[in-house]
Amino acid sequence: MKQRINYYKELIADYSKPGLVSPELADKLIFEAKKLIALKEEILPSINHDYSLEQIEKENQEWWPTHCEALRQGRGDILTGEYRQDLVYFCQDGPYYGLNEQKEREQHWWALIAQPGVTMCWPIVMFHGEFVWFEWNCLDNETNETIAKGSVAWVRRGHRGGCYIKGEQLTFYRDVFAPDALLSLMNTGK
Repeated sequence: MKQRINYYKELIADYSKPGLVSPELADKLIFEAKKLIALKEEILPSINHDYSLEQIEKENQEWWPTHCEALRQGRGDILTGEYRQDLVYFCQDGPYYGLNEQKEREQHWWALIAQPGVTMCWPIVMFHGEFVWFEWNCLDNETNETIAKGSVAWVRRGHRGGCYIKGEQLTFYRDVFAPDALLSLMNTGK
């Protein structure tokens, strides 16, 4: 049987379960997330000897904890900034093309998984070049029930490229559309 591994042992923060990230580190990761978004170039950079798959994978590993913290804090402004303008997003409600098609639907998902009293966790994350694959779940902090879960594949060309393809399977056990009270908690950057 293959040895189980800690997917976070090489990363700056562990988001596999609640309670592993200090408030100070969380603040630092939000600050870093904003800096990384600013590095995204208008034209998708080429993979070549100056920008190799090894470099892109390293950058994706640096980015990952910032993404997790942005979701936990309901930072829709940061989450949207991670995408390219020409995003292709495949999911059970999709496909969505560009940033505007998925915006209405995705804000409900973000509001539900970042709602007060719920902690989003990513027990598995794997990196290969520009591919990031992960499983996530949202746990009710009071009852310990899983309110939602999913698996996701991102194609992210490092800090310079951002995410240009996303495929996701989501399952919500409580609610599918967020009430206005939860939507108002999302920081959309408006």
